[in-house]
This record gives sequence, structure tokens and C-alpha cells, in this order.
Amino acid sequence: MGSFTAAYLEQTPSGGWVASNAAPAEHPFTYQLSHPCVVDDRETGACRGSDFFQCPAPPGRVVEDLIPEQRRLVLSGEGGATRTIDGFPPGDVPVGSPVGPWIGGTRACIDITALNPAPSPAEVFRYFQTLPLPQLPTKQQPPGNGLVGLPVIFFTDGPTTQTFTLDIRGFTVDITATASSFTWHTGDGTDLITTDPGAPYPDHTISHDYASGTYTASLTTTWTATFSIDGGLTVPVPGSTTTEGPPVTFDVLQARPVLTNPFD
Repeated sequence: MGSFTAAYLEQTPSGGWVASNAAPAEHPFTYQLSHPCVVDDRETGACRGSDFFQCPAPPGRVVEDLIPEQRRLVLSGEGGATRTIDGFPPGDVPVGSPVGPWIGGTRACIDITALNPAPSPAEVFRYFQTLPLPQLPTKQQPPGNGLVGLPVIFFTDGPTTQTFTLDIRGFTVDITATASSFTWHTGDGTDLITTDPGAPYPDHTISHDYASGTYTASLTTTWTATFSIDGGLTVPVPGSTTTEGPPVTFDVLQARPVLTNPFD
């Protein structure tokens, strides 16, 4: 959350706004593009967190919800004099110097790709959602068929941490994804939610009792992550994503006692 400076701000034929540092010669303004929270904090000492808006962005573009502000630049005039676009006193400063206060504009979604900002947490999250995270398998004990009265043990033996290095617009972004919760779909309408991947007998932590029948169980893994840019500070990725593991089908049988003659 912060502000960006730009030399030029223009509206496209489609009505969108694009910021860049490629301004025409002696353009009359310089620009400051601030997140609404920054402006709120400056004006009221607080941020209206519920007022955030996620701007839609085409692939490879950075579009942010920003409030543009512009400030006059001193221009050259006739006979070596200086001026401003609207007659504001230029003062005794060189051509190209900013003068006067910042003039607030209307909040809008502004394409700031040309300013080459570091990837925002929201942008990293979009990449995080596309990573090839492991689809953790469901393992059960006893293997094969189970027995009524004997709990079925669940666990997974897939990797629960993965690290990815991405190039996002020329920035090196390291993302470390961690399996933070596990939802075991037992197949009989029950979901078991845990924060550990389980373990086989005798160190098991996840089990379920079944009636006789045929069941298909599966595992949904929820992944969260942290990231750093160009080896800098590590911060959380905002949000989570899930993967679905391959299901496993098994029978639970009813064992029936049978009396026999030990002397036969």
C-alpha cells in the first residue's frame, strides 16, 4: 500500500486510465497515484478497509484502484519568462519544477504497468492460484477392505511444502506454499477437517468408523503461502487455494462369528 509517481496520465478510447513516465515535452503536470487507504490516512488518520476494490487486470498488466492527484509544472514562456498551465504563479524556480498544492482527482482503476511497480500481494496471489501444487493422495489402513468395528485410518504421504521461483515482470518472486489444512471426505457424508496430514498406525491421528458398504474417500488440501521479491522481506500471500487428490474406493465388510467344533 503506497503511492506511485508518474509523468503522464491519459484516458484511453475505451475509458480506462493508463499511467507512464513518457510524457510529452513540457507536459503541464506531474502525477501522484495513491491507494485510497493512503489518502484516508493522510486526511483522517484512518483507513476504510471495507472500501477496497480489486480492479480487473488483463494478463501481464497491473491495474490498481488509485486516486490520482496532479501538481502544476513550471513551463517556459515568451522572452525567457516562465508560466503554468492555468496562470498559477510559477515563482522563481526552473522550468519543470512542481509548484502549488496537489489537486485531487477522481478515484479510478489505473493501469500502472509502465511504471514497473513491484508485484503487489494481489498480483502474486493470482500467480499462486495457477501453480502446479501437489494433489495429495488419500492413504488408508487397513489397505484394501476394512471391517465394521475397526476404524479406518487416513493419512497422506505427499509433500506438504513446495517452493517456486517465478519471474513476474522482471522481478524474481519466491513463493513457499504450505499445506495448512486437510479435508478428508470419507465417502459416507462425513468431512474430517485437520491441520496435519495424518500418519500410519501406530502413530495415526485420523480415523473413521464405517458401517458395512462400499465407500470412495478423497482429500481436499488447502494451501497458503508466503513470498518475497528479489530476496527481500517475506510476507504472506493474501488468500488460499485448494487441490483435489485422487480418490480411493474400498469395501467395509461385516465380520460374522462362526461356531466350529475344535475336535473336528
